[in-house]
Amino acid sequence: MFSLPLRDDARLAPLEVWHAEEFAAHMARAREHIRPWVGAAFVTADLDGARATLARYAERQAADGARLYGIWREDVLVGGVMFTDFSAAAGSCEIGCWLEPSAEGHGLVTKACVALLDWAFTIRGLHRAEWHCRADNERSAAVAKRLGMTLEGVRREAWPYEGVRYDKQVWAVLATERGGAR
Repeated sequence: MFSLPLRDDARLAPLEVWHAEEFAAHMARAREHIRPWVGAAFVTADLDGARATLARYAERQAADGARLYGIWREDVLVGGVMFTDFSAAAGSCEIGCWLEPSAEGHGLVTKACVALLDWAFTIRGLHRAEWHCRADNERSAAVAKRLGMTLEGVRREAWPYEGVRYDKQVWAVLATERGGAR
């Protein structure tokens, strides 16, 4: 099992089905904070939902698709990063993240996303990585900027949440812009 240090007190590691209880407890702490910013299917309400979410990502990873990684701070799951979409054939991926409030402001997401981009570009040879976020999510857009991404456009009213449709920003970076092209 691998674990990548992000800081002295934080690490990145695969988030797998056997973490379901820990993921459910984390979601209980994070749910209301992340609900407006992540897909509804990701925000689980109980242990069965946590297990189903983790199993869905495990199945997609087994097919060389989406992947899910947890961020542990002082051995407590506080968030994570993921490939919400991953296609080696197309040479592209989309990455995303989430954190509970106690973990914000420590640079954990940026460091974890750098690890994902490095792997996607240098190991897997992908060409393009995207980042999608609600246009009013300034923290998420700031991560995209720190990752060297370019705002490519806005999909108008493409993010439904509680009966309101929000604009979605699409950010991207190419392997050649990060020095990761093969």
